[in-house]
Amino acid sequence: NIKYTKKGWINRNRLLQNGRDVMFSLPLKRDSDHLDVRERELAADFNRAKLINQVNGAYRGAPYFQQTFPLLEQILRHEEMNLFTFLHNSILKTCGHLGILTEIRVSSSIAIDHDLKNQDKVVALCEAAGASTYVNAIGGMDLYSRESFKEKGIDLKFIRSKPFEYAQFGAGFVPWLSIIDVMMFNPLETIQTCISTNYELI
Repeated sequence: NIKYTKKGWINRNRLLQNGRDVMFSLPLKRDSDHLDVRERELAADFNRAKLINQVNGAYRGAPYFQQTFPLLEQILRHEEMNLFTFLHNSILKTCGHLGILTEIRVSSSIAIDHDLKNQDKVVALCEAAGASTYVNAIGGMDLYSRESFKEKGIDLKFIRSKPFEYAQFGAGFVPWLSIIDVMMFNPLETIQTCISTNYELI
């Protein structure tokens, strides 16, 4: 139950096409910009086959195409029209493929006061989950106070990913693309090691 924002990455990402990064997105039904993510719907004319063909054309020569493309096709052909449910399914399927066993809980299903905002809401979710540590993306360092979390007995950490460079199609490396790119060019064992070790907590 977070607000959808056009400036975010909720329904868009980047892939490698002809040696450069290309944006792709899930088209949404026209609606109010004030709706939560769970209230947004995919566009009725979302052409799944077109996006599947774009991924196919971009990556069919990649070394791990055969083990990755069926997963992406299954995700994109999912008939769900609700944006949140569609994305939730894609995350669960991708985690299963990568062997990620972390429990994923939908925050809106946790019994807290969901009228709380920002840091107060995060703290309430941590308390409801019995968490002693909360890890946030590095971009949130200016949003949260370590002292406020500490007062509630919660250790606040920020995660910063380290650069992960790998061979693509022989040209210069294009960084920070979708997990699709990572899976197309790396064996599962390498990805699993990267997920486990290629970051630092601050």
